[in-house]
Amino acid sequence: MVEVESAAASSLGRYEVFGVEDGDMLKLRAGPGIGFNVIVGLPNGTALRVHSCEQTGGTRWCRVSLQRARGLKGYVSWAYLRKI
Repeated sequence: MVEVESAAASSLGRYEVFGVEDGDMLKLRAGPGIGFNVIVGLPNGTALRVHSCEQTGGTRWCRVSLQRARGLKGYVSWAYLRKI
């Protein structure tokens, strides 16, 4: 598990939202967990910069900012990100 963590940590950078169901959006949250307020919904293809990730419960949450609106920051589930 340590190898996976270090490999993931070294691959931080530019990602896009991927794998969200049609008609749905990935929720950008104020903190790392579903109990935090939703800031905005992000459709598939949204370019993000991943700054850091942490495991909370069974979900890996990543602190991100939008490529096109760098001031817009929050947390998303790692499961819906792919490297670009």
